[in-house]
Amino acid sequence: MEYIRKGKGPVLVFQHGFMSGASYWRKQIDHFSGTHDVIATNLPGYAENRDDPVDKIEGFVEFLLSLMDKLKVSEFSLVGHSMGGMIAQEFAIQHPDRLDKLVLYATGPDGSMPGRFESISASRDRILLEGREQTLRNTVSSWFLNEEADANFQKGMALAESTSLDTMMAGYTAMENWQSVDRLKQIKNDTLILWGDGDRSYRWPHPAALWNRVESANLSVVASCAHNVHLEKPSLFNAILGDFLKSK
Repeated sequence: MEYIRKGKGPVLVFQHGFMSGASYWRKQIDHFSGTHDVIATNLPGYAENRDDPVDKIEGFVEFLLSLMDKLKVSEFSLVGHSMGGMIAQEFAIQHPDRLDKLVLYATGPDGSMPGRFESISASRDRILLEGREQTLRNTVSSWFLNEEADANFQKGMALAESTSLDTMMAGYTAMENWQSVDRLKQIKNDTLILWGDGDRSYRWPHPAALWNRVESANLSVVASCAHNVHLEKPSLFNAILGDFLKSK
C-alpha cells in the first residue's frame, strides 16, 4: 500500500521520515480531511509498501512524483517530516511548479545530521554491537521528549519494527549522501519551518539554516517537544499548520 487518502478539497500530502509510515499521521489525517484531500504516503520499503528499498533521496522524489502523477494530482501542499523533509526540499528544488505550500518539519539541509543524538555511523555500529532491536529502541525513544514514557512510543516502535534491516541501511545511505545547503535559495514556494526545541535528531542549526536561506520562509518553534511535535502536541501542531495553509 503506497498511501492513505481521505477527504476533499485542496490536496495536502504528508511525507513520513525514517523508520516510519503513513499511519504516523493519523491525527493529522483525521483533522485536515474535513477541509483537504489528504494523502499520506508510504515510502518504498516502509510500513505496508513492500517495494524495494531506496538508497537515494532523489529516488524517493521520483517515487513521490510518480505517485502524484498516478493519482492525477497536479498541484499540492507538502509536509515533510525528518528524512521526509529532505525529500520535500529536493522535490521543491526539482519540481517547484507542482507545489503550492511547503512545510519542512523537524528536518535540515545536511543529511549527515551533525549534532544528532548519535552519528549515523554510530547507529550502524550499534546494530552490529547491540542488535537491531536496541538500535530501534534508542532511535524511537529519542523522538519523544519523555522518551519511552510517551503514550505514542509503542506505535512508533511498531512502525520502526516493520522496517527491514535492508531498508534501514538504505535509509542511512540516502540521508548521509544528501545535502541541499547550497541549493536552498532555489526554493521559492511559501515555506513553513516547524521545529520542536527539544529535537535530538536535528539541533537548532538545522532549522536555522532553512529559515535563513529559504527565501519565503516562516519559522515556528514549539516549546517542550522533541522530534514528533505532531504526536506530542497534536492540537498545537494542527493549529500552526492550519493557520499556515490558510495564510496568503
